[in-house]
Amino acid sequence: MKLGFIGIGLIGKPMVLRLLAAGHEVTVWNRSRDKLAPVLEKGAKPAGSPAEVASAAEIVMMCVTDQKAAEEVLFGKDGIVHGSSKLVIDFSSIAPASAVESSRRLKEKGIHLVDAPVSGGVAGAEKGTLAIMAGGRAEDIERARPIVMHLAQRFTRMGESGAGQATKLCNQVIVGSLIAVIAEAVRLAEASGVDSKMLAEALKGGFADSLPLQIFGARMASRTFDPILGASSIMLKDLDNAAAVAKERSVTMQVAAAAADVYRQHGARGHGDRDIATIVEAR
Repeated sequence: MKLGFIGIGLIGKPMVLRLLAAGHEVTVWNRSRDKLAPVLEKGAKPAGSPAEVASAAEIVMMCVTDQKAAEEVLFGKDGIVHGSSKLVIDFSSIAPASAVESSRRLKEKGIHLVDAPVSGGVAGAEKGTLAIMAGGRAEDIERARPIVMHLAQRFTRMGESGAGQATKLCNQVIVGSLIAVIAEAVRLAEASGVDSKMLAEALKGGFADSLPLQIFGARMASRTFDPILGASSIMLKDLDNAAAVAKERSVTMQVAAAAADVYRQHGARGHGDRDIATIVEAR
């Protein structure tokens, strides 16, 4: 199938590489053109704008940093809305209300949007084991399913437009809070004279075990933060979006709010663009 992909970042790059390996023709665009090199080397075709991508592809996928970037890619001067593709799959993590509004605006142009944020990180994108939660029309999700399953172990429709993003916020409330707690546990182990590098292994299989513990706990204990698996500022953005929805719905989230404060203070000290595991160094 002729596909388009916009946003060749930490998650987007391995996604595109998997689509190419599956035999699809993929036209790509990225704001920073130098990031296209790894996928162009594997056969992706460059485009000069999101609109060009949308005119070359039956289905356009995108994975960008935030809703401001998503809105520009969709509705900007050379945005997707000016191309000919009629189905957009957005893997970005943005506010549910923004996804709903974008879907409404695109529908006026005869274009359907599936909001499909992902969980699983860089490793999941590389292995094709992402969990992807989707909002949108059932028929659009089913049309995209054969393509998306090259990237994911799970692609679940959660409801209408915005439902995928709302589910991702639930995911981030859990993960963001857990990573902050793991950082505290690692620091407690170090202060107690425990070999913190053995903490994840010692707790493996028990009730405290989790993928974040095994991945980020090990990075925290060894102070190994490269390559960046996800920036602290991105997690804060998601937790702030979750807090806004919670306030609107009169839901109290004390633990997530405390975790957000950790990321906020870390960013205020100039570490927002560093790997999320660096919060182990926050004091």
